[in-house]
Amino acid sequence: MRFLPLSFGGQRATMIDEGGLSERFKRILGFIVLDYISSGDAIGSRTICKRYGIQLSPATVRNVMADLEDLGFLWQPHTSAGRIPTDKAFRFYIDEILRVQSLSQGERERIRRTYRISTYDIPEIMRETSKILSGLSNYAGVVLAPRIASTIFKHMQFIRLGINQVLAVFVTSGRTVQNRILQAENDLSQNELDKMSRYLNEMLKGMTLAQVREKIISEMKREKVAFDRMMKQALELGHKALSSREEEELYIDGRMNILGEPEFANIEKMKSLVWAFEEKSLLITLLDQCLAGEGIQITIGSESECNEMEGCSLVSSTYVSADRTLGILGILGPRRMNYSRVIPLVEFTAHVLTEILETE
Repeated sequence: MRFLPLSFGGQRATMIDEGGLSERFKRILGFIVLDYISSGDAIGSRTICKRYGIQLSPATVRNVMADLEDLGFLWQPHTSAGRIPTDKAFRFYIDEILRVQSLSQGERERIRRTYRISTYDIPEIMRETSKILSGLSNYAGVVLAPRIASTIFKHMQFIRLGINQVLAVFVTSGRTVQNRILQAENDLSQNELDKMSRYLNEMLKGMTLAQVREKIISEMKREKVAFDRMMKQALELGHKALSSREEEELYIDGRMNILGEPEFANIEKMKSLVWAFEEKSLLITLLDQCLAGEGIQITIGSESECNEMEGCSLVSSTYVSADRTLGILGILGPRRMNYSRVIPLVEFTAHVLTEILETE
């Protein structure tokens, strides 16, 4: 991706125009960010002039860079060094300058083919998604699996395994299947279990699992249940099947892709990032913050409010089923990641994952 060469003549442009930064300042800032994404090195005014064909003197570009530094867009690691873009610069670059690439048809087909899903096993789908994101971006792929409580109840089936032992199988939106072996108070025939399954399915279909749990508890408190043995036992089995402690599952692939970046050559920075990967609650908190939004969201460096990941950026997108947000996926990489490439990868992968989960 290249910008058109600047040609402003010899006249100095003002730093601020009615829309914010002047066009000259935007272009020079864009070159600096683009160069840093490519090289990871600080850049000086003379290099900018030569590399990008700017028809301005190095002294003029140097003045612009000094002004951008005063505004908080650039910083200078050493007095004699060039300048490096700040988080503020990356935010401006993404919001105002970035030109996002489009995925080719071949790339889209490659993403679809990469899913080798033969079952609707949620953990397998999530693992595959994190691998896809990591493999295609060369950064880390992260996926927060659906919260079970937010998925839609489709139906439940009780299957007799042995004396007082029942297998509860319940299916949720996206044909996600959950199994649990239960211990029943009485030995129940398969015919009795089938009646209980039909009773619960008629009452609960279309609710979220959170609503299902509330409904079952509410029904168990009603007096009439005490006089109906079948209803009571059905509700008790349903309650046992759905009362397991819910844990959020985070899937990460490609950690070493980030740790190999030059920004993390410093041993302390590397330790901090490794700790952030191991302490999954930090990443879950970051992803949770993005769940409230829709579409592509980009969190840059210090915007994450997680000190351990200040040198990283997260490009994320929610995925849905039946118009309900189920979870979030994304690519975690260095601040200078190739956003033009990463954004469409995340967006399209979220679209394909949504298709898979909505398949009936």
